[in-house]
Parts: sequence; C-alpha cells; structure tokens
Amino acid sequence: MPRPDVGRIFEATRRVRLGDVSPGGRLRLDAAARYLQDLSADDTADSGLEDAEAWVVRRTVIEVRTFPRYQEPLRLATWCSGIGSHFAERRISIQGERGGAVEAATTWVHIDFDSGRPSRVPGSFAGLYGASTGGRKASARLSHADPPEHPDLRAPWPLRFTDFDVLDHVNNAAYWEAVEETLADHRDLRAPLRAVVEHRSALERGADAIRTVVREGDRLAVWLSDGSTVAASATVDALR
Repeated sequence: MPRPDVGRIFEATRRVRLGDVSPGGRLRLDAAARYLQDLSADDTADSGLEDAEAWVVRRTVIEVRTFPRYQEPLRLATWCSGIGSHFAERRISIQGERGGAVEAATTWVHIDFDSGRPSRVPGSFAGLYGASTGGRKASARLSHADPPEHPDLRAPWPLRFTDFDVLDHVNNAAYWEAVEETLADHRDLRAPLRAVVEHRSALERGADAIRTVVREGDRLAVWLSDGSTVAASATVDALR
C-alpha cells in the first residue's frame, strides 16, 4: 500500500542511535520495531481519540531494502492502510539521508481494556483514518506454520524484566530480539530482506520460554513458545 494522496499522514524524524545498532553499525530489527511502535503511539496520541491506546500488535512485516546505519538521520511517515471489524493495518515508511530504506506494515487489534478481548473498531477511528485506506479492508489472518518435530535448534530463551511492558507481557518489539539473535548465526541473510513476526498469544511472567529455529534455503523461521503453546513466530526471507 503506497503512500496515499489523501487522508491522514503522520510524520516524524529521528536519528539512529548507539543502542539501536548491531556491532557492525546497522539498524537492528528490534530497534526498527520500536521505531514503528513509537511512531504509531505518537500518531494515535496526536489523533485525540478517546481509546487511542487500546491496540495490540497482531502481525508486523518489515521489508529492509537498505539498512539504516549508525547516526543516520531518518524521516518516518505512517498512515492507515486498511480497516477491518476489530483491527486496522498501519503502514510505516522509513527513509534515511544516507540511503537507508525500510517499509513496514503492522496489523493492530482493537481491544477492550476491561476484558482484554478484541472489540469493534469505533466509528471515530474510521472517520479519522479511513480516507487513506482507499476503502481497503485489513485482515488479521495469520499464516505461519507450527514448528516441526525436528528443528535445527530448540533451546531456552530466558525472559528478562526489561522484556515486559505495562500490559505485563512481553512487548512486541522484544520478540524481534530473538530474530536478531538468530540472524547472528546466519550472516548470509542480510538486506534486502523481508521479516514477519506474528503474535498468537502473550508470553507471561514466569514462562519458561523456548526458541525453535529452522533454516531452509533463503528462509529462516523462528518460534517462541512457553514449551507447549507458540506465542509468536517469525520468518526472514532473502529478497534476491
């Protein structure tokens, strides 16, 4: 979904900082996910909608054409690219002054704070954000398969205090750290690439998390579970 000619577009700037990069100086995917999260939160706060924070991430796609580098100034823009009954899709574009280029799309589920369950997207949201979608419907359908019986790696993934957010479960950006940790062992998978993280459930405090990894050709697959139930899954595909 390209940048629209009509509708609300929220823009911001930032610089790639020391805590955002790998030892080689490229922007890490978990840092990019935090950029997406922060920009989305700033947009919804600026919107003035009453339940602006009543959203949780269901699926994120990050397509890196060229990784931004340490100290590179960035221009960020976000807009709504689709609305469904209980969810909406947000597009984010990141352009660097030195050639960094990242495109992303995140599906957010609208929730009721009291019950924690999905609730219908209010009409006020569609009224503010609907024009940029061009009438496009968003889908919250997940596509990743379950982990195989005999993966390349199955190992504990210790959860830290800093992984948890105010909802008391692992923040969506923290899952991307497992993707980065896995990429460190597969250095041939670098930009251009497309990475997708899907969230099925939440990892709670005290969970004995497990990371499962499979590599097949130009695709890397990662799962995080509590030992029995998959909480999130990821794929990284080289774009040749």
